[in-house]
Amino acid sequence: MLLDGVKADLQSYQQMLDLIAQQFEAAIRHQSERLGDIAKEIGALVDVLEARRAQRVELATRLVGPQPSMEQVFTLLKPEARARLEADWAQLEGMVQTAREMGRRNADLLAEQYTIMQRVLHGDDQTYEPV
Repeated sequence: MLLDGVKADLQSYQQMLDLIAQQFEAAIRHQSERLGDIAKEIGALVDVLEARRAQRVELATRLVGPQPSMEQVFTLLKPEARARLEADWAQLEGMVQTAREMGRRNADLLAEQYTIMQRVLHGDDQTYEPV
């Protein structure tokens, strides 16, 4: 179950990366309705990923005890299964990092767009006015 969950997360994270890329494109094009739809899809996917993560922690705890690590789980596996899980886990960690970076980029873009829109609508707040 644990190995299958990691494999399923790889597929889900690929979907997540695709959604985050779509989110960026929608933000660039100022497609607010599309951004809302993508946010819902991302939210649902996050729920699925979180449920799998919780299951993985539960399974790892059963296998190695409290405060488990994947490295501890790796040591319990036969060489072939261990190599597969280690490779999948490394790939998953890379995808998670990529998703974080892309998400941060999107958040920065959206924040900048919001700031610009506020300036357009309300003007700049001048702390210092020319004398």
